[in-house]
Amino acid sequence: MTDRALVVVRAGALTTVQDLGRPGHAHVGVAGSGALDRPASALANRLAGNGIEAAVLETTLNGCAVRARCAVTVAVTGAPCAVTVDGRPAAWGAPVTVPAGAVVEVGPAVRGVRSYVAFSGGVAVDPVLGSRSTDLLSGLGPAPLADAAVLPLGEAAGAPGRVDVAPAPGPADELVLHVLLGPRDDWFTKAALRMLAVGAYRVASASNRIGLRTDGPALERARHDELPSEGMVLGAVQVPPDGRPVVFLADHPTTGGYPVVGVVRGRDLAGAAQAAPGTPVRFVPVRRNARPQTGR
Repeated sequence: MTDRALVVVRAGALTTVQDLGRPGHAHVGVAGSGALDRPASALANRLAGNGIEAAVLETTLNGCAVRARCAVTVAVTGAPCAVTVDGRPAAWGAPVTVPAGAVVEVGPAVRGVRSYVAFSGGVAVDPVLGSRSTDLLSGLGPAPLADAAVLPLGEAAGAPGRVDVAPAPGPADELVLHVLLGPRDDWFTKAALRMLAVGAYRVASASNRIGLRTDGPALERARHDELPSEGMVLGAVQVPPDGRPVVFLADHPTTGGYPVVGVVRGRDLAGAAQAAPGTPVRFVPVRRNARPQTGR
C-alpha cells in the first residue's frame, strides 16, 4: 500500500465513497448511484484541485474522521459542520492543507444531512463498471467505510481552488419538489392529484440513499389492477400501497410494481439529499410545457 492513502479513524453513521456514478447500465439492472448532492460534491472537488468526476467521501449526519498518510489538500462542503485538523478548527467550504499524519475530523451536520469531503487526487479505490461509487442496494463498489480501513488516494493533478470560503446554499427550511406528472398519474383520482399539490408532507425518518420517503396524506388510487414492473428513473415518485409518495434517489431499484405518479425535476434532487427527517415537503405538479401548478 502506498503512503498516498487515508486511514479511517471514525467511520461515522454512514460514510461512502461516491463520484458521478455509473449511468448507462439500467438495462442490466444497475442503478446510477453516485453522490446524492452533486453540486456539493463538485464544489468540494474544485476546491481540492480535482475534476468534478473524482471520488469523494459522502458522510451522513455525524461526519467521520480520517488520518492522512501524506500531505494532502482537503475540502468539506454540503451540510455545514465543524472541521478540525488534529483538533484545531479548520475552514468548511475552503481548501485546507493537511500535513502527513494529521487527523481530519468532519463533525456532525449542523443543518442538512450529508457532507462531502474531497482530497487532492481523489479517493482511488478500484472502479466497478466505470465508477468508484458505493451502491447500497446492489452492493456494487466499495463497502461503506469502517474504522481502520485504508483508502488509496490518486495523484494530485491540479492546484487547489483560490478562495477563502466558497459561497454555497445551505439546506432549505422547506423542500420544494417540482414534479412532472406521469407516466401513471392516470392511476390516481383527481382528488389525489390535488392532494399531491396541497398536502402537508414531511420527510420521513426511513429515508436513505435509495429513496426519500414522506409522511402525509395518502394518495387515492383510481385503478387497483396489477401493474407490471417497470424501469425507474432518478427522481421517480413511486406510490406504494400506503399511498405516501417516495422519491427515488441515486441507489433506487430499477423496477417496481407500484405506479409512478410523476418525476421530480433533476435540479431539485440536491435539496432532497440534504432534507432531514421532519423537513416540510411541498410537491409542485407540472405538466409538460406548462407553468407549475402550486395549488396554493
